[in-house]
Amino acid sequence: MIRCRTLSLVASSLVALYVLSPAVVHAQAYPSKPIRFIVPWPPGGGADIMSRLINQQLGDALGQQVVIDNRGGAAGNIGAELAAKSPPDGYTIVFAYSGTHSINPHIYRRMPFKGSDLTAIIQLASVPQIVVVHPSLPAKSVRELIAIVKAKPGQLSYASSGNGAINHLAGELFKMRTGTDIVHVPYKGGGPAAVALLSGEVGMIFGEPASMMGFLKAGKLRALAVTSGKRALSLPELPTVSEAGVPGYDVTSWNGILAPAATPREIVGRLNAELNKIIAAPAMRDRMIGLGYEPVGGPPEKFDAFIQSELAKWAPVVKAAGVRID
Repeated sequence: MIRCRTLSLVASSLVALYVLSPAVVHAQAYPSKPIRFIVPWPPGGGADIMSRLINQQLGDALGQQVVIDNRGGAAGNIGAELAAKSPPDGYTIVFAYSGTHSINPHIYRRMPFKGSDLTAIIQLASVPQIVVVHPSLPAKSVRELIAIVKAKPGQLSYASSGNGAINHLAGELFKMRTGTDIVHVPYKGGGPAAVALLSGEVGMIFGEPASMMGFLKAGKLRALAVTSGKRALSLPELPTVSEAGVPGYDVTSWNGILAPAATPREIVGRLNAELNKIIAAPAMRDRMIGLGYEPVGGPPEKFDAFIQSELAKWAPVVKAAGVRID
């Protein structure tokens, strides 16, 4: 009888230990406080716009505030490093951008974080860039743009959201494929780059639709083409750069959400599930497409494999462009 009672007590204790273990309690209670959403770019750019589309709805789904923390600089490296070094408790997530995670590792001699320091949650969207010019530039097509630049080499400049950003490489690839000389001017994010174009400080940009759409609709800037291999859902009337006279040209960026490595799988799964629901909702899907984002979604494993494939894809492009940053 005593032995049976002892075994019963031991079994009860083991069950209690399991139920009350930190991992289980944490997963059950998550989230119990606001979540920091690091955006490695300044306010106003495409990354910031996309993040603000998501954060309120994610907060509503989780029952906690999701607070955006803009940390721009070094083509996204500063914000990504901050996330990589944050506690893996589910209370820090970071907006992931193709330039930071598939291009920077090939460009920066010393990366402040490793890809393995972060874990995939979800790919939100694929994003074509738009070739946009200031109205003072008379070009109405890519062919006209090329002719103008070739007539006055080195006199036109293009803005990017930072050295090594996707729109920097889009510009360098364009120069390589067209044999043109256009001066690259890097800024600290898409917002400042757009302001520079609006003011006429630079003549063109390979810009994200989200940060360009309003200016295009207002007639303050002019779009010539999209950089993707196929026409964009948001701008079906615009030809691709390839269609417009540069065969084989294809530059498409992407974005998603990552978390510090070792974030509990239960939490990664919860965030993935909620975010998939958010971007699949018809109203959100229409809103994203209207801003130039083509929704993707899927499990974390799919996003992780995609990031690895993008790393391999951009390596030869970076090498050919000769872009390197100490």
